[in-house]
Amino acid sequence: MAVAHAAPSLDAAGLTQLPRAEVARRALYSMKLMREVEDRIERKLYRQGKILGGVYVGRGQEAIPVGAGLHALPEDVLFPSHRDMALFFLRGVAPREVFAQYMGRVGGLTRGKDGNMHMGDMRRRLVAIISAMAASVPVAAGAAMALKYQGSRHVAFVFFGDGATSRGDWHEGLNLAAVQKAPLVAFCNNNQYAYSTPLEKQMACAHVADRAPAYGIPAEIVDGNDVLAVYDAAGRAVAHARDGRGPYLVECKTFRMTGHSAHDAAHYVPQRLWEEWGAKCPILRLERRMQEEGWASEEDIRRTDADIRREVDEAVAWAEAQPYPDPSELLDHVYDPETRA
Repeated sequence: MAVAHAAPSLDAAGLTQLPRAEVARRALYSMKLMREVEDRIERKLYRQGKILGGVYVGRGQEAIPVGAGLHALPEDVLFPSHRDMALFFLRGVAPREVFAQYMGRVGGLTRGKDGNMHMGDMRRRLVAIISAMAASVPVAAGAAMALKYQGSRHVAFVFFGDGATSRGDWHEGLNLAAVQKAPLVAFCNNNQYAYSTPLEKQMACAHVADRAPAYGIPAEIVDGNDVLAVYDAAGRAVAHARDGRGPYLVECKTFRMTGHSAHDAAHYVPQRLWEEWGAKCPILRLERRMQEEGWASEEDIRRTDADIRREVDEAVAWAEAQPYPDPSELLDHVYDPETRA
């Protein structure tokens, strides 16, 4: 079940058009690739001491960046969070570049100047993650305003967790985008916990989506573990923004099937929640749906798994063979050469 990472086409209405079976095939491949890469990073390379610093993964949340990212056109601008690895792959970043990035090698996107998920690629319109997650929202609002001023129909996608929506910069960014009718599509990965703080202890409203009407923008709630449902909701949101009607908020209900980071055992999460959400795994759900619809056979799925494992094995080997950066490169690509003192 090979999948080409071609950009989707844009029809006259501004909606991406892909056959349902093709959406499912691309989604399954991308979700599986994200999980395999992150499992290697968190459960092997980090534990082996080959990656230093924090490691954050999106296990159980893969349907959100994939369902949304399949609508992104090459000139759209993407602002991933620390649980949206699939967006990099959908934009053509190779797994080997990601492994090299996490291990601080020159083959990574920052050529060893930074580690882990602090990476971006402006050539691919991927904006590097800001550690204070809500801080990406006003920056994304600015990017959306720039797209509007250019007279394009492109949009900015920004991703964040439920905890980010309780910060001031999230509200400021969303308000700015609303007032300016900027083409911003905001995706909330509502995984029920802001680090160790459960949702009901950090906000009084029932849903993150309840916050959107205060800014005069539409919002909807979607099952974040159903990639086809996320894809449909993202399609509505992106069409709204492309049509010049301003921002749109999509709240994706999901669960973080791991600790906040690799060093967090998440003892504060009740066992029943692991069991409840484990049964809702977005990858297993899509596999069942594809077999029921006749979009893929069990053999197709096994072949995809083998292809991804082989691709990831080769990517890790390549990354480990890459050198560390030479100290003489420390200031390269940090400052504009014409203004550097």
